[in-house]
Amino acid sequence: MSGFPPDHRGADVRVSPNFGPRRGASAPDMIILHYTGMETGAAAEAWLCDPASEVSSHYLVHEDGRVVQMVRESDRAWHAGKSSWRGITDVNSCSIGIEIVNPGHTLGYRAFPKRQIAAVIALCQGIACRHAVLPERVLAHSDVAPGRKIDPGERFPWAALAQAGIGHFVAASPIRRGAVIGPGDTGAAVEELQSMLALYGYGVDITGTFDRQTEIVVAAFQRHFRPRRVDGLADGSTVRTLRRLLSSLAEALAK
Repeated sequence: MSGFPPDHRGADVRVSPNFGPRRGASAPDMIILHYTGMETGAAAEAWLCDPASEVSSHYLVHEDGRVVQMVRESDRAWHAGKSSWRGITDVNSCSIGIEIVNPGHTLGYRAFPKRQIAAVIALCQGIACRHAVLPERVLAHSDVAPGRKIDPGERFPWAALAQAGIGHFVAASPIRRGAVIGPGDTGAAVEELQSMLALYGYGVDITGTFDRQTEIVVAAFQRHFRPRRVDGLADGSTVRTLRRLLSSLAEALAK
């Protein structure tokens, strides 16, 4: 493929060879947001277009707001890796991947510039319109690959996206002192927590035992929806936020 017209108006095109046909999905119905985790945007762009990397995304959004498309939306980019959401394990085949330039946690994680976020919002709005992507299907890489990935991280402004109609979000419940569900705990409260996480879409087994997998998934949930404290412990704030998130989703689906 030597080139193609961009799906997103105003995007530059730099073709990546790292793509293939979608498997079992005629069109994407998810958007997965990542950060690049590299020192520069130029390095990330080159890596995503290098056949040796065997990774790609549909789009890259630079810090100055410039958008580069590397894979057509109709094709399957290689961005999510081993991941799952609501029982679907081939997330690449049903999603659009967007890499957002940021050095990430190991290279000096920093706030995302307003111009960059404005470009991400406009890009997501266009994708959601073209493919009827529901708000609750706009997710973090850390949501679909908890423990393995932590991007785009706790600094990503999900609330700003939600105000623009992108993503499903509720304000986090305040953190207060109180009972905490954590590693080694068992019983009905743990089972309810796991059930709620699984109902929302996270890959967690409902065992009634707060194991390492549950701790990892709780941390992923916090990173997206309760970023003020990401510790993997299900305190009252975490549980209340999760309940409100499920309640607001039920209300949205009932309309």
